[in-house]
This record gives sequence, C-alpha cells and structure tokens, in this order.
Amino acid sequence: MTAHADPPRPLDPIEQQIVAAVDRQNDAAIALLETVVNINSGTTNVAGVRAVGEQFRAEFDALGFRTRWVDGASFNRAGHLVAEHAGTGRHILLIGHLDTVFDPDHPFQRFERLSPTEARGPGIIDMKGGDVIIVHALKALQAAGALQDAHISVIMTGDEEDVGQPRDLARRALRDMAETADVAIGFEDGPGDPRLAVIARRGSTGWTLQVEGKGGHSSQIFRDQAGAGAIFEAARVLQLFRERLSHEPLLTFNPGVIVGGTAVTFDREGSRGTAGGKSNVIAAQTVVEGDVRAISHEQLTSAKAAMQAIVADALPHTTSTIEFDDSYPPLAPTDGNRRLLALYDQASRDTGAGPVAASDPRAAGAADISFTSGRVDMALDGIGLMGRNDHSEQETADLATLPSQTKRAAVLLYRLMRDGVRRD
Repeated sequence: MTAHADPPRPLDPIEQQIVAAVDRQNDAAIALLETVVNINSGTTNVAGVRAVGEQFRAEFDALGFRTRWVDGASFNRAGHLVAEHAGTGRHILLIGHLDTVFDPDHPFQRFERLSPTEARGPGIIDMKGGDVIIVHALKALQAAGALQDAHISVIMTGDEEDVGQPRDLARRALRDMAETADVAIGFEDGPGDPRLAVIARRGSTGWTLQVEGKGGHSSQIFRDQAGAGAIFEAARVLQLFRERLSHEPLLTFNPGVIVGGTAVTFDREGSRGTAGGKSNVIAAQTVVEGDVRAISHEQLTSAKAAMQAIVADALPHTTSTIEFDDSYPPLAPTDGNRRLLALYDQASRDTGAGPVAASDPRAAGAADISFTSGRVDMALDGIGLMGRNDHSEQETADLATLPSQTKRAAVLLYRLMRDGVRRD
C-alpha cells in the first residue's frame, strides 16, 4: 500500500540547493562507483574489503566526519568502517556494507559501462551503489550548508554477505550505534524498484533436527519392541510443522537437507552429510537442517515453541531434539517505520521521483538494518542504487536512478534534521 502523502510541494531554498548539488556531483558519483567496484571485496578478501573501506573513509574525512576502523580479527573478517558527525537534534544512523559475494578468483571483477544509463559490475547495486549514494547525499547537504550541525553516524560493515563468527561480536558495533540513534536508514538495493522501499524484513533462523531411533530388522518396525525408526519420526515432525505452521502469515520454514539411515555423519558447517543402511534395517539416525523466517520477534518465539512441542512428542523408541541458530533478527513493520516511509515518499514526490510504497516483506531478504530493530524509533531500507541481477555475473545498475535516489535521500535527511528532535 502506498504511504499517505500530500501532493508534491515546492522545495524550499535549501532543498533546491541540495538537488542542484546532486546534479553537479553526478559524474563524480559515477567515478567513485567505478573506482570501488573495480576493487575486489569478496567477504573473505580482508585486504580488498579494507581497501574499499579506505576509499570511503577518505570521503567521510573530507566531509568532517570522525572515522575509525573496527577490526574484524575477533570474528574472522576484515571489520567495519565507522564515520561519525557530532551534532544536535535527531541522531540518524546510515547503514551500508563494503563486501560482495564475488571472491578474487571469480571471473566477474570489473566495472563495465553498457550504455549512458547502465553499467555492470560486481557489487554495483549490492551495495557499493548504495554506499556511493550515502556519500553523495552528505556531500549535497554540505554544499547547501545543511551538514554543519547534523548528528549523523555511518557504518559500512565488511561482512554483510557472510557474517563473521561469533555473530555477536560481528554485529556488536552496529547494535551499539543503533542504541544511541533515533533513525536508521539502510541503502541496500532492496526490490530493485524505485517505487518501493523496505519497512519490514523477515529474520533468518537456522534449525537442526536430530532424531535417534532403535535399529533392528525391518520386519519388526512399528512393533512395541522396535518402534517406528528415525526416518518415520523425522517425517512425523516435518509433516506436523507443515500442518500447524504453514498458514501463519509471512512465516516460512524449510527443511533444506536431510540425511537418515543406520549410521549418519553430518557436517553442520558445510550442510552436507553421508548415510549408510539397508532397506531391511530400521533407520537409527536422521538429521534435518533448515531455516525459519519470521516477521517479528513474537512470531519467531511462537514458531519456535510450536516446533519444540512437536519435536517433544516423539514416536515410541525414538528421541527427537531441535536446536535453533538465530542469524538475522526480524525487522517488524512498526508505526515508526511507516512514518519514515511516509516522509521518504513525500521527499520523493517533491523531488519529482514519484510515490514510494512499502515492498512485500517476502520479497526482501535479511540485511543489516534488522539489527536496529527495537533500538531505533524509525527504520527504512532498500533505498540504494536500483538495478537487477544482484549476486550474479549480470549484476547491472540503472545509472539513471543514481541522482534521483541521492536527491530524495538527501532531502529526507535534511527534513529529518530540520524537523526532528532527539528522543529522551
């Protein structure tokens, strides 16, 4: 549903200066985009991630931000770039990430201009284009004299595509920054449509089901002394998951891999395993690994409780246990998030970019913005550079959206600073 907004209204003099500055700087923005795309920053390429971070660090230093690097050695990653601008009023947190899914040995490595309005390159929309929008929106604010008193913090993580472990350490800096912020804005490419933005993301939680049964000759299965075996018990659990939870709105759960037999080995890190057995022997072991995605903490808690209750009611001579591994928390569609979308929608209309509605949460994967959930008053994501085919060798940016995305982001930031006060 489209956010409620007034008809387009004239920009005030400072907003006009902001928009004009974006147009003047667009060639420089494209040049910066090409520079950072041409530096490989696959998540495990520590030197490459830091090199991209240094490019952006220089931009923030020139804008008067205080910058620092959060070392990632403790969570086996490059780390994160943090830039902070002390000021008054509403504290706004801007979120990007430096890494991509393309390792140094991948053939897709370079920025390629396809036409005046299109370019292809690794991470060009996911999300180096969004990082460039952050920088150039701030440059436009500075050019209009609107940055001096701004209270803005920026974090560009170095491991969004493959979060370091332990996860608590890998996301500590982001969570800590969110604790003191009033607003969080993420510049992912989102659904790739400038008419949509993200106010809700489902979280991602892994689960592992382990089943033990009583082995024996297959002719004795279901008898009192033998029971149903581990594979039938796993089938019971999975079927009840489907029957009892599949109608819950926006909740999904998926068994991605299953291994069962007389003897089982399972590598949880690699999500693969082996099984041995015979058709005339009752299976003694089964392992199932999957995920569950929920729209809110409450929905996730309820789903976990239901799954645990199903698992606990095991068939005779079997034992089932389930473990959960929370990865990304949910970003629920709060009233505050809807309010921020309405403000962004109005800024978009006023800059001539048209209306913006909330995207379907099922179309948005997990992202760093979710770690701000419950910590900020308002959150919005998916307002980075638009394009198509991210995470593929055809990842392509719509360069025509670079100035329009930057303009409406910069005007939104200006209005949040101009009209906002800090929470108590």
